[in-house]
Amino acid sequence: MTHPLDSIFAALADPTRREILRMLLEDDMAVTDVAHPFAMSLAAISKHLTILVSAGLITQEKRGRVKWCKLEPDALRAAAIWMQSFGQFEPVNLDAFEAFLSHELQVQTQIDPIPTP
Repeated sequence: MTHPLDSIFAALADPTRREILRMLLEDDMAVTDVAHPFAMSLAAISKHLTILVSAGLITQEKRGRVKWCKLEPDALRAAAIWMQSFGQFEPVNLDAFEAFLSHELQVQTQIDPIPTP
């Protein structure tokens, strides 16, 4: 059995599925409307939607003859909490790191100068 986060991150790994989620932020959509902006078959979009449903990121319901997709607003909560645990570390200041390396390189060349031929 896999951890629920595995399904969520696997679903989010695909740019098409991320775009579908972004689209569903606006409102519920019919499957055909979800498929419209993509240059792929309805069957391919249905596979993407099945993965999103399996991960719990969206739900689908039939309204009359039309199948609708709805974003599950709390579905990313566990993933967000897991990712926030990495926020406890200070971000790397690349400018300061570059200055440190430059300084260390200068000190090293003063101690052990490169001989000229």
